[in-house]
Amino acid sequence: MSTNIVRRGFVPTDEKEFGEKSLQKLREAQKDVFMLINRGYPIKSASTFVGNHYLLSERQRMAVVRSTSDSLAIQRRLEKEKISAEGETVQIDGFNIIITLEVALSHSTLIKCMDGTIRDLAGLRGTYKIIDKTDMALKMIGESLEALKVKKAVFYIDKPVSNSGRLKSKILDMLEKYDFEVECELVDNADKALEDKNHPVIQGILKYLSSGKDFDGHVWLNTIKSNNDYPHAEWWSYNESVELYEYMKECSISTLVDMNEFKELLQKQIHHVLTYDKSIWAIDYVCKRSENISSSILNFKI
Repeated sequence: MSTNIVRRGFVPTDEKEFGEKSLQKLREAQKDVFMLINRGYPIKSASTFVGNHYLLSERQRMAVVRSTSDSLAIQRRLEKEKISAEGETVQIDGFNIIITLEVALSHSTLIKCMDGTIRDLAGLRGTYKIIDKTDMALKMIGESLEALKVKKAVFYIDKPVSNSGRLKSKILDMLEKYDFEVECELVDNADKALEDKNHPVIQGILKYLSSGKDFDGHVWLNTIKSNNDYPHAEWWSYNESVELYEYMKECSISTLVDMNEFKELLQKQIHHVLTYDKSIWAIDYVCKRSENISSSILNFKI
């Protein structure tokens, strides 16, 4: 079955609304919004006020909002940029990158944003259809990731969006031939999933685990030696060879508990603890100096 030829994100009025005459007005509007949000005004209120002043269309206002960030946000994004991804696992918002590439291949409107990113104005709104540009977009992604020599690519696809399952299958099928591992997860909210994955605490855990520190080949230590060098609760004291499930083993509780079900429930609880209120990680749960927190995260193996 052939795929219909579609210009993703194409709007006929864009030629006028983003033509050379309109661009100067949009640049001036962006300067005003940038100034306001740097002074603490919400971007929605700022863009409404400025948009009314310059008589911008809804699509022009969307472009100003999507392309403008405050100075702190710009700096934070620059700090997150990576020079190299060789040998690493990359986390990717599937719809985000694929739709942007489909828009580019359709010769529709793209905007270069203040934070250095390229964004589209297509808008998902809960619906998505695979088009003739989808295969080309996935080919470009595969070739780019292979050139970067990544070890693994994990795509997150918004499950509530139509055809998310079909897109997942296509990603796995088309990228299978490239020289890196591919995973694709259907999640309720890709933005939220990536936010959790990229949180410093989560990244610290992953870095700690990948280092192999405090791992004896079978399990990670329940506590670590340096805990004893700092003020800590009694139960955080280091005791050689004590494992997380030592008491369960001694009591033979494994004969009474479905360990697979227990593992699943425990993993959910750990995720809840880590993500419920991330702000408290800055001041609580620490028995060591903050610069050493990456090595004081606990893990386990069942």
